[in-house]
Amino acid sequence: MNKPVDMTSVTPAPFNVQAVREDFPILTRKVYDKPLVYLDNAASAQKPSIVIDAMTDLMESGYANVHRGLHYLSNSATTRFEDARKTAARFINASETHEVIFTSGATDAINLVADSFGADIKPGDEIILSVMEHHSNIVPWHFLRERFGAVLKWVKMTDTGDLDMESYRQAFSPRTKIVALTHMSNALGTINPAKELIDIAHAQGAPVLLDGCQAAVHLPIDVQDLDVDFYAFSGHKVYGPTGIGVLYGKSNLLNAMRPYRGGGEMIEQVSLDKVTYGSLPQKFEAGTPPIIEAIGLGAALEYMMGLDRAAVAAHEADLLAYATERLEGLNSVRVFAAAPHQKGSILSFVVEGAHPHDISTIIDRAGIAIRAGHHCAQPLMDRLNMTATARASFALYNTRKEVDLFIEALEKARVLLG
Repeated sequence: MNKPVDMTSVTPAPFNVQAVREDFPILTRKVYDKPLVYLDNAASAQKPSIVIDAMTDLMESGYANVHRGLHYLSNSATTRFEDARKTAARFINASETHEVIFTSGATDAINLVADSFGADIKPGDEIILSVMEHHSNIVPWHFLRERFGAVLKWVKMTDTGDLDMESYRQAFSPRTKIVALTHMSNALGTINPAKELIDIAHAQGAPVLLDGCQAAVHLPIDVQDLDVDFYAFSGHKVYGPTGIGVLYGKSNLLNAMRPYRGGGEMIEQVSLDKVTYGSLPQKFEAGTPPIIEAIGLGAALEYMMGLDRAAVAAHEADLLAYATERLEGLNSVRVFAAAPHQKGSILSFVVEGAHPHDISTIIDRAGIAIRAGHHCAQPLMDRLNMTATARASFALYNTRKEVDLFIEALEKARVLLG
């Protein structure tokens, strides 16, 4: 299999937020005759022209099914599809390209691991999760609890929004089968100390899956340095399309796991009384893959790697600090996990006397897009003693001016709701 190309010698372009904004066509539109201020990036990010163009070009002039055909268009599409896999491998610094499995999203990736790695779960085997997980990293493990008698062990969270490390250490036992944790909370922005968590788990003989949906957007991901066993992220949060995600897995683990789904592509030989399976990555990619979406994801990751990501991170950190200061300066506003040890550009808050849904609906009329609800993290909401929060989440194309417009709209909403 091809090894990922070394990108360390590639010089990224200087970061300029105004220039970046020009790469995203949707940012020029208006909502209710107001400039769009899109602060729902933790749910799904907008798409740069390079992604739109790559997907359109394939559909207009290069589409064919991949891997199976011998004609020109099929060979060309296959090359572009597999180039996207190589790009994804570079993006996370996988040691081998075949360690990258294309899935329909991070949810699908986590379900794949739960189903395939968890195939030999026995009653009493334990799975370590945390109370800050997204439902996508909870429900698949509940399936193993319901169907096979697995035991879910829950790591607590501190009042500052950090993972409780003592609770984590105490969760291990000789029955620990796997650890599945978020790298960065989608509801709070807390960045968990991934390398330390993995080292602790490996010392106990337990593999680790990280949900990287948020972290892959805001942090440099190096799966070799982390020594993580499985890493999952979705395309639509890293400025790519929906319907595509990535599961990274160490080769020895993926090779030992049973296939997740059966069908075309993932086989070697099929007869009336026997089937043999293909090698990685096809073993886990049954059926016609998301060809257009994979090529869009590849374009999105190339776009991200073409930027100065340290400068992007500094820009997002500035937006987070500025927005936090502005929010905490408002009466009757409570910000959750404002200062954990490490935090990404996500702000969850409530306004006293106002439901988050009402806040979101009112400021939407000012062109401000935020999210309100439990953010698919109900155990976390229970820990906060809340049913819902409002959430503003920032991306590389957001600006301080947009933060000001958000705060202005929020203040008007507070007055209106009294």
